[in-house]
Amino acid sequence: MSVIGLANETLTTPALIDFVDQHASVLPEDVSAYVRQIYRRNVQRNERLADQLEEAVVAMNGRGITPVLLKGAATLAATPERRGVRLMSDLDIMVMPDEAEDAISALRAIGYEIHAQASRESRRWFVELIRSIDVGAIDLQQAVPGPAYCYRDAALSHCVPMSLGRGSVRIPAPTYRALMLIIHDQFQDYGYWLGDLDLRHLVELRDLNSSIGGLDWKELTSHISGGLMKNAVETQLFALAELLGVEIPQALRSRLIPRLQFIRQLMQARFPGSRVPFLAMTVLDLRNYRREASLGYAQSARRGSWSMPKANTMHFLLKMATAVRAGKV
Repeated sequence: MSVIGLANETLTTPALIDFVDQHASVLPEDVSAYVRQIYRRNVQRNERLADQLEEAVVAMNGRGITPVLLKGAATLAATPERRGVRLMSDLDIMVMPDEAEDAISALRAIGYEIHAQASRESRRWFVELIRSIDVGAIDLQQAVPGPAYCYRDAALSHCVPMSLGRGSVRIPAPTYRALMLIIHDQFQDYGYWLGDLDLRHLVELRDLNSSIGGLDWKELTSHISGGLMKNAVETQLFALAELLGVEIPQALRSRLIPRLQFIRQLMQARFPGSRVPFLAMTVLDLRNYRREASLGYAQSARRGSWSMPKANTMHFLLKMATAVRAGKV
């Protein structure tokens, strides 16, 4: 029951189907039946999401837009045989900044309404569009996940064209998809600063490594642009090796700060009350963060200097550390 409970909490219950299929003869019947039912229902839901995605893509293609599929949307298109494994709440789609208005118009023409939208001045612009007939929203974006300074070059240079039913899309190559997942968890969702684990995305990283060709570790490390990103990527890879048994090169799971971060993640998962005291670990990489952020945004003031985090930063992190977030432990 503890395994089922953790899977429910981390939104990974459908992924247990592989274990159930392999070991059904020694598992309690009710456990196998429960996992199979959740998996079957998720297959049905994700098939509807796939149909919804194809319709949206065709509409955008009609305006001359070939969108880039991110995260779960990329999984639906690239590995249809694994559609039932991943729980999804929305479809992440990226278009170029000069295509955004045409993309919104194309989606509104087929019945979507704007549910939420970031201001044009915000660093991460997005529009969330919904229809009452769908099982999920469309999260339309114009940039890859996380801070811009985490990426050395344009995402389009790492995408391959692909057909999606009647439509055409671009899908990031597996290693670049892995990079984006790591940056999403560690920086866009603040996992590196908060010590969070996202087991759903760790399972996805494992599946990417198990796909034909696997992940290219040399290529992955070639995208690392500084000390902060190196620590964040290696923290995720260390968790991938320790929790899911993925073979990671020793050089990518031997350094001290990633090891300390993983110990922190385990402690916080087992003892949630430790989350607030462990926030002190955020100062370990504050110097790296300020140096790399200043380089990324062309700000030269106090480059590489160290000081305590600002009060509003700590207030925000404290609020996030004590919030209940779906799928995070």
